Amino acid sequence: MDAKDVPNLDFDLNTVWDQFLLMVQTTGVEFVKNLAGALIIFYVGRWVAGMVVRGIATVMQKNNMDKTLETFICNLVRMTLILFVIIAAVNQLGIQTTSLIAVLGAAGLAVGLALQGSLSNFASGVLIILFRPYKVGDYIEGAGVIGSVEDMQILTTVLTTGDNKRVIVPNSQIMGSIITNYSSNDRRRIDLVVGVSYDDDIDKVRDELKALVAADDRILDDPACLIAVSELADSSVNFILRPWVKTSDYSAVKFSLTEAIKKRFDEVGISFPFPQHDVHLHNVSAD
Repeated sequence: MDAKDVPNLDFDLNTVWDQFLLMVQTTGVEFVKNLAGALIIFYVGRWVAGMVVRGIATVMQKNNMDKTLETFICNLVRMTLILFVIIAAVNQLGIQTTSLIAVLGAAGLAVGLALQGSLSNFASGVLIILFRPYKVGDYIEGAGVIGSVEDMQILTTVLTTGDNKRVIVPNSQIMGSIITNYSSNDRRRIDLVVGVSYDDDIDKVRDELKALVAADDRILDDPACLIAVSELADSSVNFILRPWVKTSDYSAVKFSLTEAIKKRFDEVGISFPFPQHDVHLHNVSAD
């Protein structure tokens, strides 16, 4: 091999070091600038998000909207805005957010498939908060459970039953069933059936029922109480008694009125017949 074919390995170390320092300096300055921009975007964006959320909360409070709905919407808006701010800050650092969004989307799809039940409860919770079929404190029946609404959460509704049991019901089950809200209207009708003997004077029975209704101040005059003969049953004449009361007085009036009817009928000699059958015996001769 000739000497001219050997590559020249001589180089200037100082020149190489200077080029390395220049590259590091240039890259470092660019990184510091991007980092500063990302921090500014993050903190300013977070401040703007807070201002937007506070503005939404103020508007909802002025319109007397439900506290649960206010909290849910404010949290949803805050999380959405913060997510956009984080993506913008990461993009400022020079990181490609397209692939990041794709990864997050794929991860979200996988999590969604794994948590189908929870997502169904979440969607039902959003519908409950938006359409308000009931609110905290209402006495409802839903998903086979009857009780007072203690708490409304995004995934579940907490009910307290009449015997003071705490029942947590998934929102999807409540939205998938018939919801009966006993507290939504300010008045309720009590339906009572009073059976008397065929030997009793029905006019007297009607007058006694009217007197009992008039004596209870909790029974409303409008709508008027309905008292009528509803059925000629096998062993009794059945009256229907349908007074209207405030919703808060429903149970108390129903129980006290039932007791008052029994006591009053005993005093005036009106009887409550028992179910009975007439049995006729015939003697049959040996022939």
